[in-house]
Amino acid sequence: MSHFPENQYLIRKKILKLLGGAFHIYDASGGLAGYTKMKAFKLKEDLRMYADEAMTREIFSIKARNIIDISATYDVIDSETGAVLGAFRRKGLKSILKDEWLILGQNDQEIGIIQEDSMALALIRRFATNLLPQTYNCSLNGQPACTFKQNFNPFVMKIQVNFEPDVSPDMHTFLMAGGILLCAIEGKQDN
Repeated sequence: MSHFPENQYLIRKKILKLLGGAFHIYDASGGLAGYTKMKAFKLKEDLRMYADEAMTREIFSIKARNIIDISATYDVIDSETGAVLGAFRRKGLKSILKDEWLILGQNDQEIGIIQEDSMALALIRRFATNLLPQTYNCSLNGQPACTFKQNFNPFVMKIQVNFEPDVSPDMHTFLMAGGILLCAIEGKQDN
């Protein structure tokens, strides 16, 4: 069963939180669909997504395989079953100029990619200004799956998630983990 059955969501991260970060996921009607906290100064990322702010029901976890790795791989684990849903691997040196993530299936086979919108805009963001919002295009097996579009706000990072209508709601939960990683990992560049 998908925890994120709709085609539109908003991921919101409070940037001014002193230690760590808090992420809220809202559905299209503004209802809370998920919540996670990121602890500051962790050597190895371990994020846990909950259905509510009270953190009473864990949906999934995202765990880094290694402590320090420029091409880090993050496993997404279903909290109810313990099954690995897949993984996201950052394309290390290539991501310095333009953010790219490989989407891996349950057996680490490549099934898709998340890419920043354009090299020209990526270079402007990195070397001139970070005032241009980022857009990431996600594809599975060569077909568009969703977009992660950052809304400009200097105090709160917001990413609008739009799933393509033909993407299975069961895949939404896994891809939502990718959106959280974009906020948590790529978002560190902008803070």
